[in-house]
Amino acid sequence: MKKKHTKLVHEGQYAAEVDVDLIEAEEGWSPCLSLDDAYRLDDVRKALRDGDVGRAARLSRVYKLTPVSG
Repeated sequence: MKKKHTKLVHEGQYAAEVDVDLIEAEEGWSPCLSLDDAYRLDDVRKALRDGDVGRAARLSRVYKLTPVSG
């Protein structure tokens, strides 16, 4: 059984929301990600780390974080 989920990736001043499918199984480790979803999370994280926001935005929804002064 698959269930839609949004994973958050944070690197530096950016955060990204990546839609993935969690796979629920009765045996073994559960829930888990498909290999493609795991690679997509890694690709988004690497793109943000490298400063390639455009590439990350093609794979996810990217947000620029700004500090709140208090």
